[in-house]
Parts: sequence; C-alpha cells; structure tokens
Amino acid sequence: MDQAAKGSTALNSKDFSAAVTHYTDAIAVNPQAVDYYIKRSTAYTRVSPPDHTAALSDAEIALTLAAKRGKRELIIQAQLRRAIALFSHERYGDARQCFEWVKQMDEKEKSLKIWEMKLDNKLKDLGENDEKAKATVKQYPDVEVPIVKDDKKSTTTTTVESAESRSNSTQQPPRLEGVQTPANKIRHEWYQTNDNVVISLFAKGVPKDKATIEIQNRSLAISFPLPTGSDFDFSLDPLHGQIDAAASIAKVMSAKVEFTLKKTSPGKMWPKLESDTPVIDADKGENGDTCEDVKRAVLADRPANSGPSYPTSSKSGPKNWDKVADDLTKKPKKEKKDGEEGGDDGLEEDYEGADPVNGFFQQLYARADLDTKRAMMKSYQESNGTALSTNWAEVGKGKVETQPPDGMEAKPW
Repeated sequence: MDQAAKGSTALNSKDFSAAVTHYTDAIAVNPQAVDYYIKRSTAYTRVSPPDHTAALSDAEIALTLAAKRGKRELIIQAQLRRAIALFSHERYGDARQCFEWVKQMDEKEKSLKIWEMKLDNKLKDLGENDEKAKATVKQYPDVEVPIVKDDKKSTTTTTVESAESRSNSTQQPPRLEGVQTPANKIRHEWYQTNDNVVISLFAKGVPKDKATIEIQNRSLAISFPLPTGSDFDFSLDPLHGQIDAAASIAKVMSAKVEFTLKKTSPGKMWPKLESDTPVIDADKGENGDTCEDVKRAVLADRPANSGPSYPTSSKSGPKNWDKVADDLTKKPKKEKKDGEEGGDDGLEEDYEGADPVNGFFQQLYARADLDTKRAMMKSYQESNGTALSTNWAEVGKGKVETQPPDGMEAKPW
C-alpha cells in the first residue's frame, strides 16, 4: 500500500497524526497532487492540538494547483478547507467570503448552512470596523506551489576515447529528450476485462520524474511538461464506474503511459469510459467528513430506549410514536365498584384486534375535535403520508410539504 492509501486509511480511522505523516511522505514523491494537500489540510484541522496555520497553507496550495488545472470539484474542496481554516484563525470576514465562493460554484454544498450559522453567531458581536470582520482575501491566493525537481546531477568527466568509440559516436544520431509527440497527436485508447480497465495514453518520451499522476475513486488525471514550456493535461472525470484507487497503477513507458484501474465491481462491464452524470460528493459534513464517517454514524448502535423517529411538523421535535401508541393502547386496570360491571366507552374493544400503532391513531382520530381531525387529514394527505399533525392553527396556514425521512428523496409520481 502506498503512502497516499495509508494516509486515507488513517484519516478514515481518525488517526490524524498518522494521516499527516503518510500524506507528507506522499507529497514528497508527488508534490503537485492536489488531493494530498486537501486531505492533509483536513488532518491538520482535526489533529490534537490542531495546526490551523499548516491547514490553511495546504488548502491554499491545493486551491492554486486545482485552479491551474481547471478542476472544478477540487477547487470547491480546496476553497472549503481554506474557509474552515480561516474560521479557525478567527478571520471571520475572510471565511465568509471563501464560503460565498464555494456557494457560487456549488450552492448545494450541505455544510454551508451550518457554517453560515456559526459565522452569524461570531459576527453579530463584532463591530463593522473590527479586523476580524473584514474580508481581505483574494479568490485565488498568491502562493508559491511546489515544482517537480530534476534530481539528476550533471557531472563532467575526462576520458580517453579509442578510435573505434569515436567512430561509433559520430554515427549515432543525437538523443532527443522530453516528449517527442506533438500535443495535437497525443491520443488515448482503452479496453476492459472483468477486473480491470486499461487506458493507454500514447505519447513518446514522457519524463517519469516530471509527470504528475492522480488516481482517485472516480477520476484520473496526468500532467507533464512539453518541450514548448507549457504543460499537457489529460483527465477523465468522472469515470463511468467506481475504481479502487489504492489497487490501481500507472506505468510511464517509452512510447506511452498505461493506467490499469481496478474495478470495485468485478464482472460489471462499462459501456463507456466516462460518465455523463457528475459525481455528487456525499462525504462532506461540517468539517468535510468522509463517507466512512457518515457510515459509522448511521450504523452505530442506538441506545435500547431510543425508538424510531418519524417525520413531524411539531416545533418541539420528533416523537417516539411507537412508545406513545404502546402506552395509550394498553388497557388500564379498572377498579370495579360493587354492582358495577364496566364503565368503558367501548373504543378499546372496537380496536382491540388492530395493529397497536394503527389502533392508536384510530382512537386518536375518533376522540378528536373537528379542528384536530381536519389537521390530521390535511397534513397526512398534502404531505403524501410523510407528516401527521394535530395542530390546525399551524396546518391551516398553508400547504403541508412532503417531508421524506433522512437519507431519502421525495419524487413525483
């Protein structure tokens, strides 16, 4: 497992110190990998004690590199990490401006509302002329980005050549260095097996030590310098299917660069190489939490006394209707007086054979006044069965919107 994969594993398992170490080693090998700086910035923010200065530095380097390559998704992630780091530095005006740039590029970013509330709480106590409230940042910072250095050392040696060697040297053509294929002639082809997708980028003379390669779960990118002084950038984002980035490899050969991408769903054939549907990053919480963080939170064991939570329009929060139904549908023990055989109004007997929850709502409706019944009918019908309210004063104000459970999406039929 390479250092980047180890860093990702450490970050997902909340071993932030190890994540910083592994991503630092990965950056030493590939100093222009945008994702490495974003992930290390996240680790710096969460390590104990946090290093907000290092987190801000990594976020700004990542933003500069992402902007240079025109990678929209990476620009959004880097700007978000930058805003969080500025907030931690108590530069609230600058943080608000960065969050606004994130919103302009992705208004559906889920963590924005949370950060806007935090900023409002901080800024409301500051005066207009307070330095913390001022916005002085540029959308793209002026920072120096690391470059890939050529470690080859030139040495000068004096040798005595034989006549034969001099003759051979004059007959050999001079060796060409760098990419020999014109940029407009560079092409790619691909094929697939049950387990892998193999992509070949045909370009002669790609320098191994100057090529920057990034392989992620749904994207692939490579950048290398051309003899003209410009960079050649090639990317596939998003790929048609999910791949295992840690198990995927890239080989720089004399006439081509070959990528072998490991499918996460063996046997599933891709109809094409790229997807037309953009990838929605579901890993973003308040602090850029990953999908693994969300899974752990969802799958964590709940306390034994915590019941399911149903959609509600109540301002006091959701209720455990199962518990309420159980309590209300239990028959109370009656104390019979002498000569008295029963005093119930007969409702419990009417619903005794029904499902406990349905029986409870039937009894609730049967005993309700006219306004309560109207509220129940209106809220249930207009919300498509996702909400039930007994408060006519609230329901009567307008249409009750559909409120699907968390993690689900309401769709028209």
